[in-house]
Amino acid sequence: MDADRDLVTAAAAGDLDAFESLVQRHQTRLVGYLRGLTNADADAEDLAQEAFLRAYRSLKGFRGTSSFRTWLYQIATNLFRNWLEKRRNQAPIHAGSIDEPAPGKDEAVEPPGELAPEDRHIQRDAIDRALAALPADQREAVLLRDVEGFDYREIAEQLGVPLGTVESRIFRGRARLKELLRSAGLRS
Repeated sequence: MDADRDLVTAAAAGDLDAFESLVQRHQTRLVGYLRGLTNADADAEDLAQEAFLRAYRSLKGFRGTSSFRTWLYQIATNLFRNWLEKRRNQAPIHAGSIDEPAPGKDEAVEPPGELAPEDRHIQRDAIDRALAALPADQREAVLLRDVEGFDYREIAEQLGVPLGTVESRIFRGRARLKELLRSAGLRS
């Protein structure tokens, strides 16, 4: 059952407070997901804002065949893909090499553990660079599964690909991340 169903129904009927509640419920995680894809705070926030705007404009057409969260992340993923395509056409995108620093890190999100702050920063930086080095399709799938906690079926729906493709992207993405983190001197 969709925990957001009542809020979605009220928002679709024009209740702005209900939609604001949906935004508050999903904003932090959605921005985090987009930050993982874009590797840039400002771009992630812009894309999340646009995703909520598009969701609001399309609420009356939301059929409820998936959860609101799945539908919102599908909108956000499509916006990311458009953003990425525009960046490719405008200028070279940051390749995210494990050997060069990545712009726009989110230092507030720290991996678990009992590391000194400097070591956490180094570890977070290595993880950010490793994620940025993944192909976009693998990065999307890995973040949706391992960070956002969506199940494989929901990810397939969001990305518009068969379940087997999702499984393959996650498998290859995790393997590549493990390799990149190992080469950066981190255990995986």
